[in-house]
Amino acid sequence: MAPLARCHGQTSGTEQRDRDNTFMLLRDEVEMLRRVPIFSRIAPAKLKLLAFTSDRMTYNAGQDLFHQGDPGDAAYVVLSGTADILVHSPAGDIKVADVEPNSIVGEIAILCDVSRTATVRATSPLEVLRISKEHFLKLLSDFPEMAVEIMRVLADRLNHTTAELTAARAAKQPQVAM
Repeated sequence: MAPLARCHGQTSGTEQRDRDNTFMLLRDEVEMLRRVPIFSRIAPAKLKLLAFTSDRMTYNAGQDLFHQGDPGDAAYVVLSGTADILVHSPAGDIKVADVEPNSIVGEIAILCDVSRTATVRATSPLEVLRISKEHFLKLLSDFPEMAVEIMRVLADRLNHTTAELTAARAAKQPQVAM
């Protein structure tokens, strides 16, 4: 026979702890998403829905989130840990950037509808929220301000890459005497 508490629609202690833990994780994920610049202006209710529909995943140091050339099926929000962004070249992998908490990776393949432009490899224990392409694109259509913020992030990356490329090319060219 079931305990009396169950007959009145209440949950057992274990079920309540599980529900409380799920709620705490969801609340933590919403708070972490608010720290990511592209999500900072989205209403908490929408962030809760995003967190609920996303997959929380963990990676060990050395594990890859995705590989250069893979189809772009999701974006990843880094909750904790660090990673390297690597691009394949004839001379081997080249590290082009670091990934830190509150960063988003994988969005270029979704936005441009191309394969992954780089490999992302965890350099420490890494915890991420994986946002499917479908949910990510829906967010962009529902929140134009998010699209503007993504443009800012991408423009900043392009500016940084251009500065690094200019410095690398300048170092290779002989100096012209004046």
